[in-house]
Amino acid sequence: MLSRTADSLYWMARYTERAENTARLIDIGLQQSLLPGQQREAEASLAGMLGLAELLPIYQKKFGDVNPESVIRFMVLDDENPSSIWCSLHNARENARAVRGQITTGLWEITNSTWLEFLKLCDEGLPLNDPGKFFEWVQMRSHLSRGVTIGTMLKDEAFRFIRLGTFLERADSTARMIDVRFHDIESQEARTAEQDAEAPEQAVRDFYHWEAVLRSLSSFEAYRKVFRDTISGTRVAELLILNPDMPRSIASCMNEVVANLREVGNGNSGETRRRAGKLAATLQFLTIEEIMETGLHDWLTKLLADIDDLGGRIRQDFLVL
Repeated sequence: MLSRTADSLYWMARYTERAENTARLIDIGLQQSLLPGQQREAEASLAGMLGLAELLPIYQKKFGDVNPESVIRFMVLDDENPSSIWCSLHNARENARAVRGQITTGLWEITNSTWLEFLKLCDEGLPLNDPGKFFEWVQMRSHLSRGVTIGTMLKDEAFRFIRLGTFLERADSTARMIDVRFHDIESQEARTAEQDAEAPEQAVRDFYHWEAVLRSLSSFEAYRKVFRDTISGTRVAELLILNPDMPRSIASCMNEVVANLREVGNGNSGETRRRAGKLAATLQFLTIEEIMETGLHDWLTKLLADIDDLGGRIRQDFLVL
């Protein structure tokens, strides 16, 4: 397969997944803002989201203070923000158009119609008037794209590069979504009733925060099946990082990356496959207690660097002419 073709397939999938994950990420902050007295924490969460995406300086230059409406304008509608849903869906459509002969008619029609319908919804003002409904639409269109890919495409190299892009992007996004809420988990869990007179109230707030994270990642029902008790930050992290049976967990994503790299491997990709396999094996045998001892934020920061390194190596091995 030509490098430019593999590149377009890979990035078509990454941009489609990025649009969905951006919608999920913003939704966490918006759900927090609906809790009583949580406006400040919601704004801090949104600021953390922008910071983790390395977009906070650009946002502040354009909009100033962080607030939900401006974040939606920036992360959904801004055609100058390369991480916005606007840019993600546009780039997914353009990459699909470049490889029209390598994908099925169904996948092209879904990708093209998603972009056209997105423009219509923006003209109607849905992202600002009913963001919850809009973010649900983005997620459903991404699900539809993946379903058509799996249901109609031959499992050849084109399919494998699409899946590589999907799961590498998902691993990155899941790590960022966890870090937005959990970057200060150690200090939160270290509080005692003597240190915090509002400990019972804080526990209630934390429950709803964890629930919002799980629902935003379509993981609430899975959590209940796996743990069957009160939601806690540590167990949420364990489910979303280490559980290989959880579709959006980092461990599950890395297993898929390893499997698809194996199918498209060439003479130049041995080191990339080794590093991907090492990361997947680490996640297989690591415990949540070891992660917490390191510090969740620090551990996730290193993980994101490893995922970024894998993306660069995949591009160098397969996608650069």
